[in-house]
Amino acid sequence: MIKVVIAEDDFRIAQVQEQFLQKVPDVKVVQKALNAKETMEILEKYEVDLLFLDIYMPDDLGTNLLSKIRENYPTIDIIMVTAATEKVMLEAAVRYGVSNYLLKPVTLEKFVEAVEEYKKKKRLLSHSDEVNQVLIDRYFGVANQTSANQKDLPSGVDRHTLDKVKKVMKELKGGISIEEMGEQIGASRTTARRYLEFLVSIDVCTAKHEYGVVGRPERKYYYKG
Repeated sequence: MIKVVIAEDDFRIAQVQEQFLQKVPDVKVVQKALNAKETMEILEKYEVDLLFLDIYMPDDLGTNLLSKIRENYPTIDIIMVTAATEKVMLEAAVRYGVSNYLLKPVTLEKFVEAVEEYKKKKRLLSHSDEVNQVLIDRYFGVANQTSANQKDLPSGVDRHTLDKVKKVMKELKGGISIEEMGEQIGASRTTARRYLEFLVSIDVCTAKHEYGVVGRPERKYYYKG
């Protein structure tokens, strides 16, 4: 569950943003702030994943809060939602690593798209202890899923076997274990795991632990298409 705070001085806009977020699964608004002071107090009190931050607030600029937030709450991600069209505001936000910058008025479609993109990036990193160039390209929007068919595949992953694994995944109605995939493609457990984990790393598949009949957790993989 992604825990969200909305910092917006117009309570009507804050309510609209909250309504937008209710349409996105696995997202919860924990608090709303009407000014910069309340924003910092909320961040101190609550565990927060994502902050929607306005720039023009009555007691301070949202861009002035960025350095304080980065210093005190470095793991919080920030999406700016503002009417500020000055380039200097965008440049300041970029320097402090904001995840996105939305100009008001924001449509439902654009707002939800920004949140889903944020969720996708978090999911990409959460499934991997190590990164490869394909994952990095996907994270920064350089390449899409078809990059898995290109020459930049990581060491130990070849296109022919990857296509076989993807074909098996696409034809499944449920999940598949590492052992089952090995049997399907005629490969060892280690090889099957390598390919399945690669598909997870590029967000083609998801993985979760499930308990089998003997009560032991088993990692199963699901195609996202």
